[in-house]
Amino acid sequence: WCRRYTLKVTKFIDTLQPQLSGQVYADETDIPRGNGQNKKGGDVFWCSVDWGTRYINATLYSPHSQNMDDAVEFMTKIKHSKRLPKYIQTDGGVFYPTAFKKVFYSRYKEDFVEHKINNVSVTKKHNVRIESVFMKVKDRVDDFRGLKALWSAPILMQGIILQHNFIEAHTTTGQIPSELAGLKLDCGVNRWLGLIRLSIN
Repeated sequence: WCRRYTLKVTKFIDTLQPQLSGQVYADETDIPRGNGQNKKGGDVFWCSVDWGTRYINATLYSPHSQNMDDAVEFMTKIKHSKRLPKYIQTDGGVFYPTAFKKVFYSRYKEDFVEHKINNVSVTKKHNVRIESVFMKVKDRVDDFRGLKALWSAPILMQGIILQHNFIEAHTTTGQIPSELAGLKLDCGVNRWLGLIRLSIN
């Protein structure tokens, strides 16, 4: 049920045009997958959030450890996520500068995107804005008692993102991220049911 309707709702959501601030924070985190002794880390969830709206605007779920190909694919997803960012802040991860240049380099001023690198060893500050999103996502993964199969894990993760963007009010803003992004959907009291109805009409 979760997988079936997550895919239907995602197809509908992809047709929408959220009004994003362009202030993007991006990072990656390990996600455990498997059962019992077979449970392992190693799957990597790449995620970016538009901070002005708290709307998660791009994700990538990968069964591989961090690598340049995935970093480039992730940056490409950010680039094509409805609005070109004003800036992207990442940590000092070795893949980010090269991946950013490959995807966002432009000699045209109107296409300029700034890459802010927060090197913790220098600033002594973590990329806390995206880390707060990861804490919420991982709490949801714990609710599933971990993810199991590789084919279904990305779908369930997408369901968690839909929950964040369209169902729950953000604890700081008190508003649902999609509504802050200008998406005023008539979902009713049961917002999941409302999204499902909108996606099949």
